[in-house]
Amino acid sequence: MANGKRKKSKKKIIIFGGLGLLIIILILFALFGGSKEEIILVQTENVAKRDITQTVTATGTINPEFKVLITPEVTGEIISLPVEEGDVVQKGDLLIKIKGDQYQAQKDRLEANLKSAEATLKMREAELIRVKLEYERVKELHTKELASDSELELAESNYLSTKASYDAADANVLQSKAQLREVLETLYKTTIYSPMDGTITQLNVELSERVLGSGFSQGTNIMTVADLSNMEAVVEVDENDVVLISVGDTSNVSVDAFGDREFKGIVTQIGNSAQATGFGTQEQVVNFEVKIKLIDLDPNLRPGMSCNADIETETVHDVLSVPIQSVTARTDVPEKDTTKSEDDSNENNNGGEFKRNEPKEVVFLVSDGKAKMIVVETGISDDNFLEIQSGLEGDEEVVSGSYRAISRELKDGSIVRVERKDGKDRGNREETEN
Repeated sequence: MANGKRKKSKKKIIIFGGLGLLIIILILFALFGGSKEEIILVQTENVAKRDITQTVTATGTINPEFKVLITPEVTGEIISLPVEEGDVVQKGDLLIKIKGDQYQAQKDRLEANLKSAEATLKMREAELIRVKLEYERVKELHTKELASDSELELAESNYLSTKASYDAADANVLQSKAQLREVLETLYKTTIYSPMDGTITQLNVELSERVLGSGFSQGTNIMTVADLSNMEAVVEVDENDVVLISVGDTSNVSVDAFGDREFKGIVTQIGNSAQATGFGTQEQVVNFEVKIKLIDLDPNLRPGMSCNADIETETVHDVLSVPIQSVTARTDVPEKDTTKSEDDSNENNNGGEFKRNEPKEVVFLVSDGKAKMIVVETGISDDNFLEIQSGLEGDEEVVSGSYRAISRELKDGSIVRVERKDGKDRGNREETEN
């Protein structure tokens, strides 16, 4: 019995001793192993001087720089249409003729009215001459007291009445001439000639079709004559980017139908009126129309083709730059706290203290295996690199990835391990080489 009790006591001692040892190990691990700083894997690049060109990208269509929409000013049936879509025309060439029989009839009638009015005017003129001579003769006799006052008054009345009839006949002639000019102008408008040298890029009517003149709404859009030797890209630029563009900026225009080929262009016009879509909704977009004149053309360019334009708004040469993803905005920027004494500062944070400030643009440099946060001032950027105006001197090793590390994980003084682009970290490579 005594031996059994001793064995049980030994078992309990062993069990409780093992549990105590396990607890001690866990406590030591929590104190020493848990406090070990996390090593963050990063990728780096060197700060270098580069040429940076800032660009604004926009989409749009190719259009002729000069084009005219042909619409008739008179209504009628098309009796002549000597052109087809795609034809090249010269200024003054006949484009379309509209039936003008009714206007011709009006012309003939008004010409007859004019002749009648002119004949009446001549009669009134002869009558006026006769009455005027009679009036002057009576007035002379009255001066010699050979005619009574009543005779003078009658002669004067006849003269004034006849002159009024003559003036009315003269006005009737002027009115007839004006009506005739009006119908002649309408008759002239039944024939439309090309206003410019160009190409028929769009034809919307056929022979014998009836068209409406511009007196009825906008009238029928008959055709479009365009100068295909002068083409432009008309693109829509976001309101935030249009302020960066100036007339004269160069541009590279790529047309979907031409693959990777690019056309050089120059900005010639920037719209002043906004073109808003989805007004009053969360999807509201405000764009401005920008026109880019193409310098090098291709005869296969056609109006309406889709295009993309990269407008070069500014270029700087030989400036310090970093990968665009290296710069991030952070609020936890270490600053000197001038409100505390030097002793307090050294005691709390060795001269520096993390304070919540307005977001500042920073980069992280790698030095002796640690990350160092540096506040920078930036300039323009292209698709890959961002200009650094102050904060760096050049040749520093700046963190360029990963995005999560730059934007969230890295702090000033974080321990880092540089990862090569092939996926291996620099520490492993150096150990292998040694």
